[in-house]
Amino acid sequence: MRRKTLILDEAQMRRSVTRMAHEIIERNKGVSGVVLVGIRRRGEPLARMLADAIDCVEGVRLPVGTLDISFYRDDLVPAARDPKLNRTDIPFPIEDQAVVLVDDVLYTGRTARAAMDALMDVGRARRIQLAVLIDRGHRELPIRADFVGRNLPTAASEFVAVSVPEYDGETSVWLCDRQIP
Repeated sequence: MRRKTLILDEAQMRRSVTRMAHEIIERNKGVSGVVLVGIRRRGEPLARMLADAIDCVEGVRLPVGTLDISFYRDDLVPAARDPKLNRTDIPFPIEDQAVVLVDDVLYTGRTARAAMDALMDVGRARRIQLAVLIDRGHRELPIRADFVGRNLPTAASEFVAVSVPEYDGETSVWLCDRQIP
């Protein structure tokens, strides 16, 4: 992958997350009964960033969990048919809660569908909402995000790379060209 265009720098990403936090608070009429669940990998730190932003506004620290969707994917390529199992860590009940699933990029909708299936195996939420930092279009399933940091129309040949300190040592979003071997 070759970086092509910087979409969000650290400050812009922080502002997008803060705006999404305000939207989550408004849509849910506060934060009572709201929990955040990040989709592994980059949804995890984004969920924590949202929790921090909500805490700054409301003075309430929302519970944050992590969801592994490895075995719920329907779009694994042959090389990835033996996915690495990561742990789902949701240390709180989701029954009768508004669960906000958090991910970095919404593309075909298959990750969000897999996450909803995985979440249903954990428990029955009162409501499931989807928060994504980037919505790049190209949906294959009828799924839309409730909270979006940035809508970014892309070509199918492009890739959106979200960088977070935990995995990448920086905070940014780049539009990249896919390298063809």
